[in-house]
Amino acid sequence: MTTTSSINWSEKTVLITGGTGSFGRKLSEVLLREYRPKKLIIFSRDELKQHQMRMKGYDLPNVRFFIGDVRDEERLRRAFYDVDIVVHAAALKQIPVAEYNPFEAIKTNVLGAANVISAAIDLGVNKVIALSTDKAANPINLYGATKLCSDKLFIAGNAYSGDRPTRFSVVRYGNVLGSRGSVVPFFLTERSRGILPITDPRMTRFWITLDQGVRFVIACLERMHGGETFVPKLPSMRILDLAEAIAPGCPTKVVGIRPGEKLHEVMIPSDVSRHTIEFQTYYMIQPNFHWWDSNNGHGGKPCPDGFEYSSDSNDHWLTTGEMVEMVSSLKLDADEAPAQ
Repeated sequence: MTTTSSINWSEKTVLITGGTGSFGRKLSEVLLREYRPKKLIIFSRDELKQHQMRMKGYDLPNVRFFIGDVRDEERLRRAFYDVDIVVHAAALKQIPVAEYNPFEAIKTNVLGAANVISAAIDLGVNKVIALSTDKAANPINLYGATKLCSDKLFIAGNAYSGDRPTRFSVVRYGNVLGSRGSVVPFFLTERSRGILPITDPRMTRFWITLDQGVRFVIACLERMHGGETFVPKLPSMRILDLAEAIAPGCPTKVVGIRPGEKLHEVMIPSDVSRHTIEFQTYYMIQPNFHWWDSNNGHGGKPCPDGFEYSSDSNDHWLTTGEMVEMVSSLKLDADEAPAQ
């Protein structure tokens, strides 16, 4: 299937940092099946995962596997040669790991972001889009703090690039259903033991599927001018409703909120509402640059001062039936390979 697009993907070379992760594999699958770029480069530091991707159907003439780490700017410069589009998905994202290994999280999430920016500008990459997280909005843990720093580096990268063609934007979204280390796989495991640990019965979260996240990133690559932070409109769900969807009737046990965890997630803090434009399916946080063209927000409407996009005050909530349907698709997503 070929998708109508404003980007002529058949002439573009795309590189994905963290390309062997959950997001990178799904993005690779969708790009190869529907957009067919001239070349797709999988950049990651894990040779085993690269081998596994090859064995699952990604060993194709237009796919290259590149071993490297975003901490190594020289290696990034080699990888970015003749690349048109970079999707930066590499990160250390486990909250407890970041808390106990703070220097390592900073090296990858902050200094790695700076390396990607410098290499992209120097090598003439046209578009760079970086994946963020709801944890970066008003962060209370180190992981969120590193991603907020990364977001600001990428947005500022547009000023840093000067008159060079490289443009940077950020995509921020909520919890990815079924991603490694998330609550859904944990609940799926714990239900066999007959009880689900609940941190707090009041807790709410935004939810997005891996496929939805990938397609939102691709759409943002097409609409970006450089400097925007894109936030999709997502449904929320209460943790107790999630537990009921995954393990109907299973007893729960309240174990308390973990260190660095929030009761509710915020993707757009009220402090940036004055810079936020609302569209039908997403929000766009505009950069505070003197050169930013207000017409870049054409088709949207300014959010009212004090607006906050939070999972507990959302107007779209998932039902248990909808969550059951989403969870049932996880096995299919994990097993899919690029269609030829």
